[in-house]
Amino acid sequence: MKSKLVIASLLLAGACAANLNAQEKTNYYTPKWSDNIFVSVGGGVHAINNDGFNKLAPHFSVSVGKLITPTWGVRAQFNGVTQHLCLDNSYWEHNKTYFGGNIDAMINLSTLFAGVNPNRFFEVYGFLGPQVTVAKSANVLIQNDGIMIPDGDEKARARVGASAGLGLKFNINTKWAIDVEARGAIAPSVFGNISSHRKAEGTGTLTAGVSYIFGGKKFIPVSKIDEDAVNAEINRYRSELAQAQADLANCKNALANAKPEVKEVTKEVEVAGPRAIFFKIGSARLDDYGKVNIELAAKILKANPDKKYKVAGYADKATGSASWNQKLSEKRAQVVYDALIAQGVDKDQLELVGFGGTENMFGKNFLNRVVILE
Repeated sequence: MKSKLVIASLLLAGACAANLNAQEKTNYYTPKWSDNIFVSVGGGVHAINNDGFNKLAPHFSVSVGKLITPTWGVRAQFNGVTQHLCLDNSYWEHNKTYFGGNIDAMINLSTLFAGVNPNRFFEVYGFLGPQVTVAKSANVLIQNDGIMIPDGDEKARARVGASAGLGLKFNINTKWAIDVEARGAIAPSVFGNISSHRKAEGTGTLTAGVSYIFGGKKFIPVSKIDEDAVNAEINRYRSELAQAQADLANCKNALANAKPEVKEVTKEVEVAGPRAIFFKIGSARLDDYGKVNIELAAKILKANPDKKYKVAGYADKATGSASWNQKLSEKRAQVVYDALIAQGVDKDQLELVGFGGTENMFGKNFLNRVVILE
């Protein structure tokens, strides 16, 4: 029973909120999420409807909520404080202190049916949603003589139900208002099986109080879109697009009819001059400078495949024997030859030769440790 009441009230509250929000969110908006937040306090009377309304009991409420649009809002309410259950005309036989809470979807009926009027003094609104009531209670055993005795200890129990009501609002200004509300609810009884309607007991409250909106009501109407202006802008873009497409077609025609201009291109061919690759004393190993020199020479040799080149190796006559210098010069020439082949030079372009030890070829002995490509 509890779950059915909660589900029904939540569905009703959600349906009303969603429907009104869909109707109005395109018409009004709030600049900040913190706008239109309000607090309310109220006091009044409460009575149980158990085979007729029972004795009146004091009631209070404190609420915090937010107006989502001029038509609807939502609030959370904390309330209490006493319920009286009257049996056999004994008003004070069963009393309970309780505390409860409500979640309400609020509907401004004046705005809904008469439109938004920020200067309206008197408004009618409705509200509905789930509620919970907490009180200590214990079931009782009824003896044959009608006397009730407790059946176990009292425990705090929560009863879940649903409520709805109507309110009258008197707007003093954009911030302050006086509220008068009547609420009806149905929920399991806080008195347990003492009540003859313990599973679904009706209650009613009547309260009066004040509410305060922080910063006052702030709803800004959204301007309607000028459809004629939008259509005119779209047509302007369409016209510009059509003109651009026409210009593109003209350019294509002009290119198709244009005669190509032929220019004679003269290729400059670089021819390799003599290059010298130097070695350290007694060594036939290429250093980094020699490798770069060979790589540059190879590019030119490959660009001139019809030319022949001599790879001539030399040694320093001042150091080593004649036979040693002869072998060293040939070895140096072979290293350069192999490096050129590795760079893609055709071997038919190259002639390999070693001249042994020489002196004063370039004025200094150490400059004789060389391979000359020419």
